[in-house]
Amino acid sequence: MNLLGNFINRTRDISTRHHVVFWLVYFSFNTLRWGSYYDDLLFSLKGNLIEFPLHIGLCYFTIYYLIPKFIYSRKFILFSSIVIVAIFVMALLKYLLTYWLISHNVWPEGPQQTTDFTFNYAIVMMLGEFYVLSFVTAIKITADFLRESSRVSRLEKAQMETELRFLRSQISPHFFFNTLNNIYSLSLEQSTKTPDVVLKLSELMRYLVYETKPNKQSLKKELLCIQNYLELERIRYGELLNIDLNLSGSLENKKIPPMLLIPFVENAFKHGANKNVGSVSIKIDFTVEDEFLYFKISNTATSKSYVPKHKNPGGIGIDNVKKRLELGYNKEEYQLDIHNFKDEFVVDLKLKLR
Repeated sequence: MNLLGNFINRTRDISTRHHVVFWLVYFSFNTLRWGSYYDDLLFSLKGNLIEFPLHIGLCYFTIYYLIPKFIYSRKFILFSSIVIVAIFVMALLKYLLTYWLISHNVWPEGPQQTTDFTFNYAIVMMLGEFYVLSFVTAIKITADFLRESSRVSRLEKAQMETELRFLRSQISPHFFFNTLNNIYSLSLEQSTKTPDVVLKLSELMRYLVYETKPNKQSLKKELLCIQNYLELERIRYGELLNIDLNLSGSLENKKIPPMLLIPFVENAFKHGANKNVGSVSIKIDFTVEDEFLYFKISNTATSKSYVPKHKNPGGIGIDNVKKRLELGYNKEEYQLDIHNFKDEFVVDLKLKLR
């Protein structure tokens, strides 16, 4: 397992040095191979000096441009058409360069002397280009697969560590102690709110302890956890707290990494309500459109809670969310914007749902 792990780590970033070594080895092998076949090493060297820049250009054009642009978007017919045209152009260039720079007999290994760009010559040269392209593409796909496997493994490990840190630090014992004190006060007053508060605290703790183990959780359950959290904070702050929660869109069959949004909510209280004097306003917009979740939360702030932009205003909670987003999603699948104004702290998150 250690050997496999070391190999995967080496394939994460293929440096320029690896590319150079690969092409030099391949060039040397091909030169010796055809030099032995022709019994003319110099002729083979000249031919490969013409062919290999064409091979390299076609391969990198395919694996770094065509595949990401067309294969990942499932445009297979367009991809195939462009590849065929590109291979034909490479074969034509090879013919012209060989004819002008080396020999008018452009196909010495062929069945007969060839000086024209014939159909048989074109087919054989295109098959040769296709062979080289397939070989290099297979290496690239294998490297990408190993890199993706490594990324998934790192994500699973990071999620476990993040969830443990979240349980130990984000939902702090201080919050639970305050909530229990509020429940105790309500019980002394024989308030009718007491059963509801106990139930919400129980639901929140059950979610945090038992339902955060899967990599993805129902968006409904995540929202319910947030609502329970908000209701408990209402008990703590009473009339001083004004929460505006707006929901829109369908939550059916939508999933999200568990506890991904709660750090933003907790941060609003930690750096907003806990540091303000007088009334506090927290606004949450929760919108689902097509495949994306648009989550926005803002809280009022005072000069005491303002953090200069060169410092981190969110602490470990938001840092953990950023790390989970980077490991769990591609760059085009999410966008996180954090605005730290003197009178307001705003978080905007656009996230692709799965």
